[in-house]
Amino acid sequence: MSDLQGKTVVITGAAGGFGRLVAEMALERGANVMGLDIDGEAIDTTVRALAGGDRPALGVQVDVTDAAQVRDAVNAAVDAFGRVDVMVNNAGVMPNAFLADHARALPAWDRCIDINLKGVLHGVCAVYDHMMSQGRGHIVNVSSIYGNAGVAGAAVGCATKAAVVVLSNALRVETQGVIKVTVVRPSGVPGTGLGSTVIDGGSVLPLAAHHSGRLVENLKKMVAGELAPEQQDPENPAYWALSPVDLASQIIYAIDQPLGITISDITVRETGEDYVY
Repeated sequence: MSDLQGKTVVITGAAGGFGRLVAEMALERGANVMGLDIDGEAIDTTVRALAGGDRPALGVQVDVTDAAQVRDAVNAAVDAFGRVDVMVNNAGVMPNAFLADHARALPAWDRCIDINLKGVLHGVCAVYDHMMSQGRGHIVNVSSIYGNAGVAGAAVGCATKAAVVVLSNALRVETQGVIKVTVVRPSGVPGTGLGSTVIDGGSVLPLAAHHSGRLVENLKKMVAGELAPEQQDPENPAYWALSPVDLASQIIYAIDQPLGITISDITVRETGEDYVY
């Protein structure tokens, strides 16, 4: 039996990408799911699709930059299901651009800070009192390999994702023995749509450093549908680009654990990736 059976899982950014997949996989393991997303129409469509067969799934339109909206949505989950056991702070953007392009990028960077950092903080605060009073809970904060170092072309994104790691570590220490805390650091996942928020396409190259030339060639192959079969095979060490399913499966693995076991930090990479950080 799954350890998620009967638990309530709240997920931000749940209308698409691996947020939606985490919701679907949690439902399959017997959890109650509350999906939150800024796109109200999309989250409604997602919940209707996932809730087939009377599975316990609800959706709410929420802007994670608004603490009150996140808090009210979590309270609605508690009202509906009696408790909140897992909070997955997944919503994020990636407006990569070089600092020299600040005049054009600054509005997007401001919103990046609001979503990637403050959105996570709002999620933590929304569930904190519930979980502490229950005597148990689990918070999953999605960071990135961009949080591992300050990378040219991604200064603001790196800063927000590194801040998520620091925030998570402090939360783990403060709540140790009551709230489990997991940091997830994905590598590149093309199918999530995050690439659409990039401002300067060339900003991804520094992440690959001396592999940047190879990255460009592989990106061209991916766009043209010409990646080699082994680069598309997760059973092959040349596997080049994670699918959303790959990442969602690892998040589910982290949360589907006994109460006394915490997967505190998980980095998910494709073995054949070109990134060096």
